[in-house]
Amino acid sequence: MRPVSSEMELGNERRLDESTIVGLPDLLRSDREFPRREFRRVDQDRRGIAVLGVELYGRQAKLGLDLAAKDINAAGGILGRPVELLYADDKTDPAVATDATRKLIERDGVLAVVGPITSRNLDAMAPVVESLKTPLLYATNYEGGKCSRYVFSFSTVPNQELAQLLPYMNETFGNTYFLLGADRTWPHKMFEAAEPIITRLGGKVVGKEFTKGDETDFAPLIARIAATKAKVLLFALKGDGLDFIRQADERGLLKDTTVAFLGLSEVDLGVFKGKGQNMFAVVPSVATSDDPSIKAFVAKVRSDAGAEATVSNYVMTHYNTLIALKAAIEKAGKVDKEAVIDSLAGLPIKSATGPVTIGKDHHATMNMFLAKTQGRDLVPVRALGEIAPEPGCKADSR
Repeated sequence: MRPVSSEMELGNERRLDESTIVGLPDLLRSDREFPRREFRRVDQDRRGIAVLGVELYGRQAKLGLDLAAKDINAAGGILGRPVELLYADDKTDPAVATDATRKLIERDGVLAVVGPITSRNLDAMAPVVESLKTPLLYATNYEGGKCSRYVFSFSTVPNQELAQLLPYMNETFGNTYFLLGADRTWPHKMFEAAEPIITRLGGKVVGKEFTKGDETDFAPLIARIAATKAKVLLFALKGDGLDFIRQADERGLLKDTTVAFLGLSEVDLGVFKGKGQNMFAVVPSVATSDDPSIKAFVAKVRSDAGAEATVSNYVMTHYNTLIALKAAIEKAGKVDKEAVIDSLAGLPIKSATGPVTIGKDHHATMNMFLAKTQGRDLVPVRALGEIAPEPGCKADSR
């Protein structure tokens, strides 16, 4: 029976260190390399799963997938057979991502691929999975617009964050906005979605800039933002750009300007070093929630990964991909890619945060939460209920 794939590999015969390269070199920045003989194909009587990602977020994805596979296998597997995960690193490079995806499907015969993290690699991988007629389960927030028979989104699109976040910021902090993001597809698309909402709220964009990604000293940029007297900073930077928050706090910008943070998760918080208090975000889960189901999920992750393990919404959304895949296979009654795709569309699943429903457009309706930074944590402000996606495209039934 064909395995399911994810790009990073775990063997069942022995568990390798989580940063060890298996299947593809340089997994999660490992400084160890194993000889080729230690790389192996998945047994064709097992099911595997494939995952792609950048280091911090890839590790979070791995936590969720490992836990889902463990839970599924402890309950008897899928149709009586165990799940096996194949992991590979995409190096945040579209060419590497497409090559890895093709190998997982053609060489390893996987049933599905989970990943990647970046929109750029998603764009590169989608034509591959479409040509090879293999489902791709994407569990990272993105800009929308990807409606394909073979692509499923398990995280948020712009309206699920912005439609609740911006009215709250407008009412609570003021109606003048500075938009700051990386010069990449996701920030551009998020801001394109945000600006009409700001206008409808009676707000005004007083400045907008995109960073190149090689900045280390943000002082001149901070001064330009301060000069606009914007009340809200709509922020869409990741990676090294996150250090902007620490520098902005230390230079006093955040005394008068409040950050509305797009795509914020618990995995980002360590970069701030206690700076950047009272930044607001809308997210699919909050690890510090008092909700019993969420508390139980976080405790289960930490029982495996360690008491200090960070548990972000990436863990939750990637966990959900496997739970949905299991439900779809069981609904179909067989391991067949086209039957699984048909079963996924319209499928409801149970999640620690409440119901998640995969729509006919292959995007997820889910509960969302307004949260803010407090100390070194992300804490809930209020539950927003189920929010349906508006992906900006129509279902592709090919």
